[in-house]
Amino acid sequence: MTRSNETRMIFTKEDLIKQFTSCGLTKGQHILVHTSLSKFGFIIGGAETFIRALLEIVGEEGTLMMPSQTWKNLDPSTGVHWEESAEWWPMIRQHWPAYDKEITPAIGMGVVAEMFRKWPGAARSDHPARSVAAVGKHAEYLTQNHDLSNIFGIGSPLDKLYHLNGYVLLAGVGHDKNTSLHLAEARADFPAKKRVYDSSAVMVEGRRKWVTYETQAVNDEDFIRLGEEYDKEMNLKVHQAGKAEIRFMEQRPLVDWATAWMEKNRL
Repeated sequence: MTRSNETRMIFTKEDLIKQFTSCGLTKGQHILVHTSLSKFGFIIGGAETFIRALLEIVGEEGTLMMPSQTWKNLDPSTGVHWEESAEWWPMIRQHWPAYDKEITPAIGMGVVAEMFRKWPGAARSDHPARSVAAVGKHAEYLTQNHDLSNIFGIGSPLDKLYHLNGYVLLAGVGHDKNTSLHLAEARADFPAKKRVYDSSAVMVEGRRKWVTYETQAVNDEDFIRLGEEYDKEMNLKVHQAGKAEIRFMEQRPLVDWATAWMEKNRL
């Protein structure tokens, strides 16, 4: 029964399949997915239905990948535990649980990503703070050998997707959540580019250790501006499903364009 004051749209799995195929999704594609489920309205079956719809579209020859980041497994001084007293930081460093890709929940990635990382057949990368999960033909390839110091650069899961001629699906989120732009950031040469040190709790030879590693500093402050200019220049069609904007794009042209944009616009 529909309430008379209901303003949301309701979706079945078949409705989602129709929506996504009209955006260009099809069998055999390898797709990095970012989503906010609440923007759609009411999906019957929620995250499970959303995932099943996408898997049905890409089929056995395709692959889905989603961020499953655990970014609170970083040093408190970086601000990830901003609400906690600095007096607690030594205890956090000493006792934060070591990353376990089978157990550690995704943080702030949404209900879809959290369900997806536990999906039957899902593979998950070993990075303690910036992991990804994948299901499908190239799941193992995309998630293996995710180096501590190489979060988004050459040889990372994002770079592997680039070489598979993969795609990016933004469903209910904008370019500020477009992780592939960090691959462009890793490739681009601009004056402000720098390396930083991060620390995370990891398992080393069966024991928990607090490990410090060097990696590239990331900055997403200009992603919205970049994305707006990309949409305009590429005449990217933005689809609508309920209140969710849907953008579907090839990753390689996006990354190449964004790399050049950053080299021109970042100081």
